Amino acid sequence: MTRPFRRRGSGPPPGPTEHERTRIRAFGLRTRLLAAFLLVAVVSAGTTSALTYREARNALLKTAQDTAVSTFREQVQQTGYGLPVQGEGLEEVLRDLARKGKPRPWVVFAEYGSVRASSGENPVSTVITPGLRRAALADPYGSFERVVKDGVPYLTIAMPTVFRTGPYSTLRSGLVLYAVMRMTDEQVNVEALLRAARDGALPGLAIALVPGLFAARSVLRPVRELRRAARNMGSGKLDTRIAIRGNDELADLASTFNESAAQLEDSVHELREAEARARRFASDVSHELRTPLAGMLAVTEVLDEDADRLDPDTARAVRLVSTETGKLAVLVEDLMEISRFDARAAELNADEVDVAEAIRKTLQNRHWHEDDRVRTELPAGIRARLDPRRFDVVIANLVGNALRHGGAPVTVGLRTGERPKGTPVLITEVTDRGPGIRPESIPYIFDRFYKADAARTRSAGSGLGLAITQENVHLHRGTIRAGNRPDGGAVFTVEIPLHAEEATT
Repeated sequence: MTRPFRRRGSGPPPGPTEHERTRIRAFGLRTRLLAAFLLVAVVSAGTTSALTYREARNALLKTAQDTAVSTFREQVQQTGYGLPVQGEGLEEVLRDLARKGKPRPWVVFAEYGSVRASSGENPVSTVITPGLRRAALADPYGSFERVVKDGVPYLTIAMPTVFRTGPYSTLRSGLVLYAVMRMTDEQVNVEALLRAARDGALPGLAIALVPGLFAARSVLRPVRELRRAARNMGSGKLDTRIAIRGNDELADLASTFNESAAQLEDSVHELREAEARARRFASDVSHELRTPLAGMLAVTEVLDEDADRLDPDTARAVRLVSTETGKLAVLVEDLMEISRFDARAAELNADEVDVAEAIRKTLQNRHWHEDDRVRTELPAGIRARLDPRRFDVVIANLVGNALRHGGAPVTVGLRTGERPKGTPVLITEVTDRGPGIRPESIPYIFDRFYKADAARTRSAGSGLGLAITQENVHLHRGTIRAGNRPDGGAVFTVEIPLHAEEATT
């Protein structure tokens, strides 16, 4: 018989909690797409602004620097003076050079041996560095340096004076002139460039967010549709399809999903038809067998009564036929019952009952209350809403299974408890002192016709007892577990809500 696609009562796997869903949305695909888009925009805008700022700054400073250096070189070359240099006359020359400064006025300093003079108030500059002095002595064509002193930028130019002794030869005079020019205007312009680059990048990023939102929306719309379609298929709507838009990769994904969904729908439809045919076949066969079996049982009862008057070989044959006919009748009844579960035709007729009394009636009806192998631990006063007939089947199957395959004594225990969510439950345990269940058999112990002992080809039951027990427990919205006791023996634990409402599955 084909197994159902999912066990009733097991339910779908639990979904994410509200906190997990919030975290998923906070760091979802939309957020990551926008973050990636903004990151690219930030890097692009930052790189462009930085390169633009650097080039503009260098151009601005180079223009002012080149103008000052070339002008100072020309003025030094055009200025005449006599040797040895005297401080009184030198200051006038320096003031004249300072007045001709470009692109803005200079402060000119002169150094000749121990003589120090300037066009300003101080004969010695605190801005001129020792490195610039060494460069001036090494290079007859002069040197320059940008210096920041107390937060103020300066351009310092060193120009040694020389005498030409030939077309390509010069002679140093020993006099070195220095021009110091403030670059505050250039600093203001550079800061203005920096502000312009920054202020221009921020609106650009804000504007870039708009196409980012549109791009994320265009990408996420098919993804959301795919999620809804997958959710619908998971809930059983196998005819779900996705509208295909465009010719891009997402359209290919939608087309692949639709093809896979169509194939899955066809496969599931075929499986369901096969399962329905199998259920109908089992039900029809079981139904058709009931009438001839009833006649056979009546005949075997008569033969059993006369077996003692028959010869031994015939008596053994009669008793064998009677036993096998009884097993066949049990199998047919169990097949009828399991087919009702498969057809969703089983109903729960719940009523409030005294659970301990219901278990005692089950044991009495099977004459187990007089069996020394069966013990009970049934506290009084526990009441629950149960279907008495189906609960009787649950207890009878578990106790019968323990007696056949376990070891004495078999104990039926009863107590109440709570599920993790606080739901009160009725807990029934059937334990034995046998060898227990092999660990590899526990996951399959409730499967139909499963044999925990592969060497046992036949059993006294129909092979459907535990499967029917599980279906009856699920019909009560309960659970059943199989396991082993730490000190040996098997234990079956049934949990049923104390106040389960009537349900039909």
